[in-house]
Amino acid sequence: MATISLCMIVKNEERVLSRCLDSVAGLVDEMVIVDTGSTDATKAVALAYTDRVYDFVWRDDFASARNYSFSLGKMDYLMWLDADDVLLPADREAFLDLKRGLSPDVDVVMMPYHSGLDGAGRPVFTCYRERVVRNLGRDLWEGAVHEAIAPFGKVLWAKAAVTHRKEGPGDPDRNLRIYEGKLARGEAFSPRERFYYARELLDHRRYADAAKQLEAFLDQGGGWTENEIEACRLLSQCRLAQGDEKGALQALLDSFRYDDPRAETCCALGAYFQARQAWRRAVFWYEMALTRERNDQGGGFIQPDCYGFLPCIQLCVCCDRLGRHAEAEAWNQRAGRYKPEDPSYLWNLSYFASRS
Repeated sequence: MATISLCMIVKNEERVLSRCLDSVAGLVDEMVIVDTGSTDATKAVALAYTDRVYDFVWRDDFASARNYSFSLGKMDYLMWLDADDVLLPADREAFLDLKRGLSPDVDVVMMPYHSGLDGAGRPVFTCYRERVVRNLGRDLWEGAVHEAIAPFGKVLWAKAAVTHRKEGPGDPDRNLRIYEGKLARGEAFSPRERFYYARELLDHRRYADAAKQLEAFLDQGGGWTENEIEACRLLSQCRLAQGDEKGALQALLDSFRYDDPRAETCCALGAYFQARQAWRRAVFWYEMALTRERNDQGGGFIQPDCYGFLPCIQLCVCCDRLGRHAEAEAWNQRAGRYKPEDPSYLWNLSYFASRS
């Protein structure tokens, strides 16, 4: 059976580190914890699990820190987690099955990454990440922020998921500071770095700056297709925030230059027309969303609700506004099959009962 080193970088994670390490205890063959400057009891928590705890002087470069942590791993494969990640019980079992059957010719294991859980514990966002990689004895991580390993060799797509359970806000300005430090030093951005810099600007509500960077990213080319499609959706948000309704619509339509419509884009178009009470056009795009095939292995951020619940519940609203009440009720029933506990679905049940 393959052996696996868990290699983590941490800073001030005393509240959540035990939860993370407990969730993978017995699944990995060693734990390597690299501390990047904690001022709390993080290192003491880590030492309760492993004696392989190291210090790394932080230099505003996540890839450097992760590469250092990977350099310390001694097993066949290297795995990474953040301190606020966990493997849920079902995913522990799936991971153990994965490990038992891992073929020695596999180079990279891609695993689902779930974040933004709803009230029922379902992921609001999900994507695949390069979670376990062959120990090649060389640097693999790239990117000062939103660092990644480019998949290589034989890639295995696994079912075992990692769930992100963030506790507290952290440092919301950290990533933006790192990017703007690179700019101040005159360092060129790769397409991926520009895309994520734009996202940080948008998160900080610097809409004009974010739009400028998204436009530059799309003009620059060389980005991943899924990032280009998402950039169009983000650009639409920026333009709406600036009062440019025509430009916001055009940004969504421009996404079709890169590939077939994604359900996320169709829902954004539905919402655009719904907000303007253009009910028939909203219906068209929400119905289109339901025809889109979900591809979790495409490399993008998936919003699962866009492939079922969201278009159904909005089709209920739009059809009701059009006076198509029986159709609206049918859409609500379909939405309920996705989320039977959702307050909107339950409210609609009462609404339609009062009409009968």
